[in-house]
Amino acid sequence: QVQLVESGGGLVQAGGSLRLSCAASGRTFSTYVMGWFRQAPGKEREFVADISGSSGSMHYRDSVKGRFTISRDNAKNTVYLQMNSLKPEDTAVYYCAAERTGSNWSKGYWGQGTQVTVSS
Repeated sequence: QVQLVESGGGLVQAGGSLRLSCAASGRTFSTYVMGWFRQAPGKEREFVADISGSSGSMHYRDSVKGRFTISRDNAKNTVYLQMNSLKPEDTAVYYCAAERTGSNWSKGYWGQGTQVTVSS
């Protein structure tokens, strides 16, 4: 069992930055692929970024490439999402997730989400 708790959301002006954190419980954090997803009002949840257990592989959705950076600290059981040059369209509830392979997120563990609001 893995429990995930996100933090770091808030209200920011367009062009600003936020860093989201996701703290995980358990002793096997490094064995999970960690991901960030988001869901805007009236829209489906969408993939944002993921990172392998060793931090050797990262993937991003096209719209955040060059602006967002995912990272993890296995010693602290924490994954981060640094978000720069934020746009109003980045407004959403952001969720972190843990999954063994990164290919079946519906079977993984999810946090409760943190709200990010970008004002124009």
